[in-house]
Amino acid sequence: MGSEPPSSPQVVEDGGEEDEEELSGGEEADLRSSSGRGSLLTRRGITLRVLLKDGLVEPGDGVLAIHYLGKNFVGDLLNDGKIRWVETGQIFNSPSAWATHCKRLVNPAKKSGCGWASVRYRGQKLVQYKTTWLHKYQPSADMSLVSEEDDDEDEEEGKTAVQPDEKTKNNKPGLNDVMVSRRTDRERIPVRYCTLGTRDATRDPHTLVELSAFSAINRFQPFNVAVSSNVLLLMDFHCHLTTSEVVGYLGGRWDTNTQLLTVLRAFPCRTRLADRDSASAVEEEICQNLFMRGLSLVGWYHSHPRGPALPSLQDIDSQMDHQLRLQGSNNGFQPCLGIICGPYYHGNQGVASTITPFWVVPPPEVRTLKELKQRPNDYGIPVAVEVTYVQDNFLTSDVLNEMMLLVDYYRAAPDLVQFSQYWCPDTTMMDKIKGSLSCHAPKDQAYSQILEHVYSQLCNMH
Repeated sequence: MGSEPPSSPQVVEDGGEEDEEELSGGEEADLRSSSGRGSLLTRRGITLRVLLKDGLVEPGDGVLAIHYLGKNFVGDLLNDGKIRWVETGQIFNSPSAWATHCKRLVNPAKKSGCGWASVRYRGQKLVQYKTTWLHKYQPSADMSLVSEEDDDEDEEEGKTAVQPDEKTKNNKPGLNDVMVSRRTDRERIPVRYCTLGTRDATRDPHTLVELSAFSAINRFQPFNVAVSSNVLLLMDFHCHLTTSEVVGYLGGRWDTNTQLLTVLRAFPCRTRLADRDSASAVEEEICQNLFMRGLSLVGWYHSHPRGPALPSLQDIDSQMDHQLRLQGSNNGFQPCLGIICGPYYHGNQGVASTITPFWVVPPPEVRTLKELKQRPNDYGIPVAVEVTYVQDNFLTSDVLNEMMLLVDYYRAAPDLVQFSQYWCPDTTMMDKIKGSLSCHAPKDQAYSQILEHVYSQLCNMH
């Protein structure tokens, strides 16, 4: 008696000390126009409703998530800026109210929860969207107003911070260094393609762009793709070795009859991205290897070591350039596949790298490189490519040889990953790479014994 019917879910207002203040429409307008640290520019002043009105986030089902002490919670972002917990249908007025409620279910002693640091929107922390809002509307604002909200990071990831005495007791050298570097990594928040507009010289070329679906732009994927598991294994191995970006090429075959692009071989570039002197020699060697194996150049890959595996504006231009050059001047169609690998991004699920195949739909009426140069203000549209992954029967000697060449190349590199350090409190960097490569395992389980030799070489690189 007196209870709300199922169609009227409970609204939870208790958000603890970190709950946001509700602003009226006029106050929100004042918040945008204010240029200094006025009374409205506080940690509580920027709400989800403000971010929604300014287009930094969009309402959607299941777009919000909390990961706390091994438990996952999923929420819907509503049009009015409130949050609906998927599991129960409860409505929460703010991220902090939802975070506090969920954390108390797991840990009853929890008094409050910093929602902006604990809640992720499409994989990115809400506090990052608040930072973006401040940069846009209050460029002179003190960013410490945002950084203060990051105090729950270790709990939000579902792990307990390791104290110095615990580190000594558990004999885990380097754990503190890894966790510190993780905290200082700046996450780049992807933008939607529709927000880009025309090309702007002042825009950061490293701005990440969300991928569209072919269906979202009223198109069908114009080709099918099959990728060998050995390609993924070698590419993933290459991307794990260094904290710097790496690049490589993809060899395979294009069948015009079946419209099938088969990616059979990865060719890592054993060179630095800025080393133009050696780049031409490395590319020539790869071209010879392609010719000797009867393969064609069908794409390229590169890494975003600590960031999301999404293309930047620079990547979009590079992919568009590769596509048009591979197509040539005869206007015949041959696809060029781009792949981005994100090995050490902490937004990944588990230890597996995120691997993103993508393609770029040219701006309207652009079919050649010449036409693209005549339309310098238009960005291509990055789209996700659906791929079939083919499990190889065994690890080839070619792949093993390439892995050992990479080990030798990066052996003395200053940006070599320290595999004895810890990726997270319970997982070393060595565990991380082993776990990720196991996702691309061939059918013949003897591969694991072969790779142990490679892993032993990695351990001896320091």
